[in-house]
Amino acid sequence: MHNNIFWIIIRRMRTPLLVIIVTFSITILGLVLIPGVDSNGQPYHMSFLDAVYFVSFMASTIGFGEVPYEFTYAQRLWVLFSIYISVIGWFYAIGALVTLIQDKNLILELNVAKFNKKIKNLKEHFVIILGYNHSTRELIKQLTVDGKRVVVLDKSQEKIDELELEHFVPEVYALKANVESPDILRLAGIKKRNCKAVVSLFDNDFKNTKIALLAKLINNKINIIVKSSTTEQTQHLKNLGIKNIVDPFNLIANRFYLAISAPHLWILEQMLFGHDLYIHDNEQLPKGKYIICGYGRMGKALRNSLQKAHTDCSFIDLKSAKHKAEKKSAIFGDAQDYQALLEAGIENAVAIIAATKDDLINLTILLTARKINPDIYTIARENTLDDVTIFQAAKIDRVYILEKIVSEYVHRVISQPMAHQFLQIIHQHTDEWGEEVVEELKRKTCYHPEIFEVRIVKSEAYALTNYLKDGNRIRLGQIARDLSNREKRAKIHFLMVKNRKEEVTLLPDDNYEVKVSDRFLIAASPEAREDFELLINNVNEFEYIITGHELKFGILKNIFKDEEEI
Repeated sequence: MHNNIFWIIIRRMRTPLLVIIVTFSITILGLVLIPGVDSNGQPYHMSFLDAVYFVSFMASTIGFGEVPYEFTYAQRLWVLFSIYISVIGWFYAIGALVTLIQDKNLILELNVAKFNKKIKNLKEHFVIILGYNHSTRELIKQLTVDGKRVVVLDKSQEKIDELELEHFVPEVYALKANVESPDILRLAGIKKRNCKAVVSLFDNDFKNTKIALLAKLINNKINIIVKSSTTEQTQHLKNLGIKNIVDPFNLIANRFYLAISAPHLWILEQMLFGHDLYIHDNEQLPKGKYIICGYGRMGKALRNSLQKAHTDCSFIDLKSAKHKAEKKSAIFGDAQDYQALLEAGIENAVAIIAATKDDLINLTILLTARKINPDIYTIARENTLDDVTIFQAAKIDRVYILEKIVSEYVHRVISQPMAHQFLQIIHQHTDEWGEEVVEELKRKTCYHPEIFEVRIVKSEAYALTNYLKDGNRIRLGQIARDLSNREKRAKIHFLMVKNRKEEVTLLPDDNYEVKVSDRFLIAASPEAREDFELLINNVNEFEYIITGHELKFGILKNIFKDEEEI
């Protein structure tokens, strides 16, 4: 890498350096050969050192005068000639230097060298994200809020510049590079032990597959998170051994199915993403006929969900690109389109879903449908986060923002892997089971619990870990206590625990015996979460919860001991 920088400089500056060397050599040689006169009027030949000294300050325009003696006319004529050729040589060299500074290859190599140094010095856990777009920008925001380190690669310098203007904290290390190159992936630190995941969320399935294969070949143990846009592609990636596959259309379809047929399971899933433990009025999906406008990947996925939920539906096979080409506009709502909605049964439908690739068409579809049927429930696919305010202003009942769904899902996989596993487990249960869990969560925590993970190790649970390592035993019920009153249970509920053997216990009760290295997925009120994290780390608070007495230190310990003996 450093050799590349050296050779770029040599290649660019070789000719200018030769010009300066030749110019200096000619002028120095002339001064040495042309005779002068010393202070006594005797013939004198300038020494080589004097000639080099004079030419150096002459060419640099410093101008210390004629040395060591006043020049003859022959010497002055030669100096005059030397001034012009040396100035030309310097101008040429300076121009070449400016060109070198602007050389794209040199800038790239310097950036690579700087990037490489940062990656080598990176000691914290980090995630490699390939490509910078709306989805990955939202993901980076969420990860940096959690304090996680992120490395970004993108082939566009404009996007890298855009990323740097965001001023993420902690700093995001970014580099313009070919993300499909194995050497670049190695440079980004994919083989380092503290590299925890590689994320590829491009819209191109072939590109995502290629990157997934490269990453798996370079580091078979790393967590690879890849976006897929079709069921076939998802299955193909699974066959390749990729575990974390993000299919936004499948995610939406599953959530849609749960919202219709298993609302309590839907609540549990949404709780993991910050939703309340109840369904808001505008989130209640009506029963009856649905119309899907747009029969692409999302339309087909929603059709499968509606059929699975035994819900009647009809389609308007609208393709956004073809629609705009035929009408030479993105306006939906003329007489022909109005008739298409009527033929699809809009007057008797309870809901309409606009699922095309064009946000403006989706919006105008729903507004037109609402004119025909004012009571209809409107559902929109929003392709980009740029148009959020437009959909909010239109008061669409439910909006599925693809980029937000993808970024939130990937963030959950990276930051809370147990929450991701819990999400997969709840899909295997009935809505009756989900209702029991939701009611228990409401009773034990609050209506808007925070979800977090804790591992019983010193770095995350110092006091509890030390207590267990001393040979003591403790059950969950003993630490699920309120710090202000140990007789009172804290507003906390344990959703799942995984032991060091990777064995999972769903919804462990208060009798579960805690072990070192256990990992817990927990729901709690904000205050209870703060108290619990303090409890398992602070020795004094932990002692109070276990024994009812505060831990005494040093002299105070001896004083209180004496008082007890008296």
